Amino acid sequence: MGARELVADAARRPVEAAEAAVEGVSAEVLNRMPDGTHNSMSWLLWHAARQQDAQIAQLCGAEQIWTAEGWSDSFGLDRAVGDFGFGDGPEQVAGVRVEDPGLLVGYLRAVCCATAQYVGSLDDAALDEVVDESWDPPVTRGMRIVSTIDDAAQH
Repeated sequence: MGARELVADAARRPVEAAEAAVEGVSAEVLNRMPDGTHNSMSWLLWHAARQQDAQIAQLCGAEQIWTAEGWSDSFGLDRAVGDFGFGDGPEQVAGVRVEDPGLLVGYLRAVCCATAQYVGSLDDAALDEVVDESWDPPVTRGMRIVSTIDDAAQH
């Protein structure tokens, strides 16, 4: 298995974890914010998918799946189209309410599958291309992809 296949496989794994996490979970539990300040399961899964969607879309020069496939309408959240929750406080976290865990997993699945397909379309030179010189060391396309997958897996 080559590097691209490994990364593509890793890109799909957050879906399995999300499915297991929400199995049998009620909407009340899904939207509960522990201590009223910590992120809810709904927010965590939404953010995991949104951050990856936004960053991968930017890398490949495509529209985000959030809008291209109508997920923004399905979720019906009162947020800017480009918002993916970075820096959210308790009030914004509380605003991400989802009654159906399948909606969260479905969006995450769509994003992870698109990421895996994108990775599969790249060659080694594309993975090594610097996409952000504002960091030291500069960030390559491969590093950015792994970072988005890691972020999704952590959430």
